[in-house]
Amino acid sequence: MDYFPVFIKLHAQNCLVVGAGEVAARKIELLARAGARITVIAETISPAVSQMQTTHQLTLIEKAFTASDMQRFRLVVSATDDEPTNQLVAQTAEAHNIPVNVVDNPALCSFIFPAIIDRSPIIAAVSSGGAAPVLARLLRAKIESVIPPAFGRLAQLAEKFRPAVKQHIKEPALRRVFWENIFQGPIAELVFSGNEQQAEQQLTQRLDEQHAFTHTGEVYLIGAGPGAADLLTFRALRLMQQADVVVYDHLVSPEIIDLARRDAEKIYVGKQRKNHTLPQESINILLADLAKAGKRVARLKGGDPFIFGRGGEEIETLMQQGIQFQVIPGITAASGCAAYAGIPLTHRDHAQSCTFVTGHLKDNSINLNWTQLAAPQQTIVVYMGLVGLEKICLSLIEHGSPKDLPIALVQQGTTTTQRVVTGTLATLPAKVAGLQINPPTLIIIGTVVTLHDRLNWFHGSASR
Repeated sequence: MDYFPVFIKLHAQNCLVVGAGEVAARKIELLARAGARITVIAETISPAVSQMQTTHQLTLIEKAFTASDMQRFRLVVSATDDEPTNQLVAQTAEAHNIPVNVVDNPALCSFIFPAIIDRSPIIAAVSSGGAAPVLARLLRAKIESVIPPAFGRLAQLAEKFRPAVKQHIKEPALRRVFWENIFQGPIAELVFSGNEQQAEQQLTQRLDEQHAFTHTGEVYLIGAGPGAADLLTFRALRLMQQADVVVYDHLVSPEIIDLARRDAEKIYVGKQRKNHTLPQESINILLADLAKAGKRVARLKGGDPFIFGRGGEEIETLMQQGIQFQVIPGITAASGCAAYAGIPLTHRDHAQSCTFVTGHLKDNSINLNWTQLAAPQQTIVVYMGLVGLEKICLSLIEHGSPKDLPIALVQQGTTTTQRVVTGTLATLPAKVAGLQINPPTLIIIGTVVTLHDRLNWFHGSASR
């Protein structure tokens, strides 16, 4: 990130604004809302700024700015149309180690003003780092539409009860669970509907009920989808953001991991070919042990946990040990990658059925029903088939599939690095051998692949 987001306390702090025009007036208004003591220096004081003098108790100095005007200010803003003055303000502030903002000149700024969503005491800010301020304002408008003003009243209620909750609930983890239940339950709805008094009564009652503080661990078995972070379901995102621990495999992208709670513990248990961080049995036990320790565990698995994800094995262990769990389906690689490659798996002119199989090699062999897979009028989707691609193609040909049957390999589908390589059973292995292919990959076999060139709508790295 080019700018580190930070909130500065300006209440009763001395701040300087150089300039007194329309733009300066807007900055003065923002600083005044934060409780700052504001000095304004400008050769000409506009009527708009003059009218603020009494309201915001401004100190107005009608003169040109000089370096000697830079006193012990907490923060400085330069909002003039004069470039030499703006440069002088920036250089002088920097020499005094004072944060400075020069309006519409990011190169001279040590800080920038974000677009602000004010639901005091809840404050949110959106910034483009000065690159696209209009876009930042549009994003602010979108955020404001989903954060009603009542969230400020909810935060005030929490502030009022925070000492009592801390006294009643000693363990920080249990306090977090308590507040999450309050903020997402009927008490919050009472605040949103304007019934603060009733909300306070129910919150007090919850504090008096000791059983409200008990918490047992649970596991969320979450399908993280084929790669793109915005293909997560709403439920997956909500549970990820309340989990205490995130256990993830190598198919889960960093962008998805970043959506988890910042303070959540992250545990990598990825299994790649010839490189298993933990065997499956150990992962099963790990999930159970974390839950028994009272943790809420988000188990993230690429695609869907019940389609070649071994999710069934994990929940069997949880059930045997009496541990609560939820299964949150994800968009499996077959549907996600095929859709992004413009290959409809069940187009009625090409396929009457679709079969998912694993191409994972074991003892240098792939044990599949080749006779069934070689039948016409179907689509075959092969997971984990990159290493065994040549053997898959040869086996299908040996069992009756035509050599010119279309086949596609999709690399890192749904992401910006997606690449689709197409060919036939006879030609694709040689084409892939000459390319640098980065897993994960998915193989699609059948005449539906011929639709790729016509229906290819998503352009990642390349299509061949």
